[in-house]
Amino acid sequence: MGTMNISLPDSLKEYVDEQVGECGYGTSSEYVCELIRKDQDRKRLRTMILQGATSGLADPADSDYFESLRARVRISRK
Repeated sequence: MGTMNISLPDSLKEYVDEQVGECGYGTSSEYVCELIRKDQDRKRLRTMILQGATSGLADPADSDYFESLRARVRISRK
C-alpha cells in the first residue's frame, strides 16, 4: 500500500477528525479512502449515464417487455 501525505487547512482537518469520530472510521486515512472510492463510483456512474444517453433509443418498456422479464426470472428459479 502506498503512502500519501496531504496538508489541510485547520478547518478541514477538524472536519475530517469529526467525521472519523462520528462515522466510525478507524483513522483519517480510512475516511479519505472512502471519499476517493465514492468519487470513483460517481465517475463510473456518470460515464454509464452518458453512454446510455448517447446510445440511441431502446425498445419500449411495455407490458410485453416486463412479462418477458418475469418469464426469464421464473425459468432461472427452476
